[in-house]
Amino acid sequence: MKFKLFIATLILAALSTPSAQAAETGWRYWGYFQAAPGAKTWVPAMTGPTVNVADGSVEGWAFTFSSDAIPDAKAPKVLPSFTSVCGKTKPVTGKKRIAVMVDFGSSVLRPKGESTPRLIQKCVVADKAALGIEVLGQAVKVRAEGSGFICGLNGYPAKECGVEIKTPKGYLKK
Repeated sequence: MKFKLFIATLILAALSTPSAQAAETGWRYWGYFQAAPGAKTWVPAMTGPTVNVADGSVEGWAFTFSSDAIPDAKAPKVLPSFTSVCGKTKPVTGKKRIAVMVDFGSSVLRPKGESTPRLIQKCVVADKAALGIEVLGQAVKVRAEGSGFICGLNGYPAKECGVEIKTPKGYLKK
């Protein structure tokens, strides 16, 4: 009887404890962040880029990593600043100005054989009704899956789309 109880305890522990495998892998993908007009910090977008974006906002995209052990994707390295990106762009009647920042991520996330592009900061003048994906498309070339999942921006990464990888060194806390 004690042996059966011991085995049941082991099985329960195995089922309720995250596996080392789960901590060793995660996903490399494009994370979407936003900053409302006047905001100085990034907020992870809780929806995809099919939302209306207010005039004076900053849209941020970061090639990032997350996993069960590291649930929070890293926001763009540069803090949002509408003024620094769009400050010299004059308002246009019937349009809105949106600052777009695209951070191609850390070199440890770079797919093999590719080069990490430089940060893009661009002021987009868009129709008042433009959604986030339309604003992004005015700033960079977008490659997406049929479902709308963003796979590549300006050709980076060249082919992959949200792939599972080993956790990069330095991401897991010791």
